[in-house]
Amino acid sequence: MANWCNNWVVFEGTAEAIEQITQLFKSMAEQEQKDNCGQLPDFVQDTHGDYFYNISQDNASAGVFHYETKWSPNTDAVKQIAEHFKVNFIQDYEELGCLVYGQAIFEDRILTDTCLDSQDFDSYELDEETDTYHFEGKEYDSEWEILDTLLERKLENQFNNIQK
Repeated sequence: MANWCNNWVVFEGTAEAIEQITQLFKSMAEQEQKDNCGQLPDFVQDTHGDYFYNISQDNASAGVFHYETKWSPNTDAVKQIAEHFKVNFIQDYEELGCLVYGQAIFEDRILTDTCLDSQDFDSYELDEETDTYHFEGKEYDSEWEILDTLLERKLENQFNNIQK
């Protein structure tokens, strides 16, 4: 049985393109309900089992979607959608059972995918007696704030390296 990777994607582009993407995701969600299986747009070439499952849309924000994939993010499929509609996107993803946590940014046809590695996950620990996490001398009730901090640092380092 697959571990489910949670994905959140925000598409950015013209109102017309965002509406077309919204209709695409809506039709994939409807088809998933009928077929009871993951979906891919017809124009996306699947090479890694990049199917979309349990698709939902953020009704408060246009172009914002949540869905699941098996084991890892389907960034290549999302990139193909973005290229097809000539838009940008930011994809956040996580599947902690497989130590997957990261963010992909596709802007001006350039994809940057930043994710934590095993060294990052080893930089904090859970105290099972107190059910708290310890990171850099501080105590946390949840590992989410730690993961966000680690990812933000990686993103900043990448940005600083590009600026040099």
